[in-house]
Amino acid sequence: MSAEELPPRESMEFDVVIVGAGPSGLAAAIRLKQLNADLSIVVVEKGSEVGAHILSGAVIDPVSLDKLIPDWREDADCPLKTQVKDDRFYWTTATSAIRLPNFAMPPLMNNHHCYIGSLGDVCRWLGPKAEALGVEIYPGFAAAEVLYDDNGAVRGIATGDMGVARDGSLKDSFTRGMELLGKYTLFAEGARGSLSKQLIAKYSLDAKSEPSKFGIGLKEVWEIDPAKHQKGLIQHSFGWPLNNSTGGGSFLYHYDDNKVAVGFVVHLNYDDPYLSPFDEFQRFKTHSAIRTVFEGGKRISYGARAITEGGYQSVPRLSFPGGALIGCAAGFVNVPRIKGVHNAMGSGMLAAEHVAAALTAGRANDELVEYENAWRNSAVGRDLHRVRNVKPLWSKFGTIIGVALGGFDMWCNTLGFSLFGTQSHAKLDRSTLDAAKTHTPIAYPKPDGKLSFDKLSSVFLSNTNHEEDQPVHLKVADMNLQKASEHDVYAGPSNRYCPAGVYEWVEEAAGPRFQINAQNCVHCKTCDVKDPNGNITWVPPEGGGGPNYQGM
Repeated sequence: MSAEELPPRESMEFDVVIVGAGPSGLAAAIRLKQLNADLSIVVVEKGSEVGAHILSGAVIDPVSLDKLIPDWREDADCPLKTQVKDDRFYWTTATSAIRLPNFAMPPLMNNHHCYIGSLGDVCRWLGPKAEALGVEIYPGFAAAEVLYDDNGAVRGIATGDMGVARDGSLKDSFTRGMELLGKYTLFAEGARGSLSKQLIAKYSLDAKSEPSKFGIGLKEVWEIDPAKHQKGLIQHSFGWPLNNSTGGGSFLYHYDDNKVAVGFVVHLNYDDPYLSPFDEFQRFKTHSAIRTVFEGGKRISYGARAITEGGYQSVPRLSFPGGALIGCAAGFVNVPRIKGVHNAMGSGMLAAEHVAAALTAGRANDELVEYENAWRNSAVGRDLHRVRNVKPLWSKFGTIIGVALGGFDMWCNTLGFSLFGTQSHAKLDRSTLDAAKTHTPIAYPKPDGKLSFDKLSSVFLSNTNHEEDQPVHLKVADMNLQKASEHDVYAGPSNRYCPAGVYEWVEEAAGPRFQINAQNCVHCKTCDVKDPNGNITWVPPEGGGGPNYQGM
């Protein structure tokens, strides 16, 4: 059978279709059922199971969870067991770590009411709660296409076909995708969602917002010596190993069972094409103030994910005919707090309330303008408004001055005003790289296999797996442009910004060849953000492929 002879898809109809079983999608599903138990709701999830593709720090502000499931603290199965007890902030140089006094930090930076845990495990806990209410969840099925009605409104999604060979031919195992049709469709794909990206372009949802901004977050989970474990301790730092013009920082969280989550964030508006976020992370762990925590311990997990960082002024229009964006698909991360779960859940619940009202009124496949009009005055909007200038000030003035000005602005916003108004983001992250000739290659230390590691051994810990005989899901629009620009002008930064060893420039007699090791992909989507020409597009692979994170 050829692609031209594909059979029609089977279809199923629901009141609401939700794309993504992360915190926003599951919160929306649960809230919808709480409001109207008779609604039919389906959640489609590309990971092999709920939580398989979820990665976050995670120190979670429970403000939204308290509203969704007020008695969650009494639930013995809830994975959030460790409350923050000690909250520390550091400025790091190559040889020292200077602790910043807590009293100098704006009140909203206080984490003592928050909980440390695995967001993937939280989603694994929320999934059965949604199913117990009657929500259908389909893990292992990637939403691959947005479906539209004759008026141009969203009417649902189609899941990807299974059993397509690398050359595009259909294997004996070929199975056609399903059409999941809904009166409203909520897109909860997370940062740089592939369908959300299409919807933003189709409906010009970003026409009145600032450019979207992103970071890459890398994370490891370690089991450490019990004598070194300080349950409830969290610490954040900025400074070394990044230079003053490169934004980012670290987190280190002590929580259950002698576990420590350590991570590193690099803002993707950096300019040095030789910079490798992965190697900066590995170098960070060798700092004298950090390495002793991990010496004698064991690394048990690794992963990476793009993070939305544009904040208040970069949030696009959330509603369009037939659906809405929720969670990190819209960009609700609070950058200085390094938190987005509370806002992801909050936006999902807010959207659910407006969807339920629209369905009760007999509406379908129209625009949920009430949701768009409500979010800025909601708890989500107020949370982001207070920190709206931190990222642009950091980007404009560098780490030392920018962070100081951002902190000052957060204090001012605590009092209800800002001397900076609302700052703008300069440009898209893909446009910030300098030509390689203006920089010197960075000689990163070789990994020692005890504290620092290479990419391939790290990807192994992510349990990443893809069916090898399938079309490459990283689409290069123009391979000639990739050679002439990404390689010749920028010295192949894809080999460095990718945290999983997906991209390589292989030197051959005929010249360098761009090789894509798609099987390594952890679905971080950094390439979709940082390629200097916007020449690489991430699309979902066959459903169930990708990382299978445990405890992330």
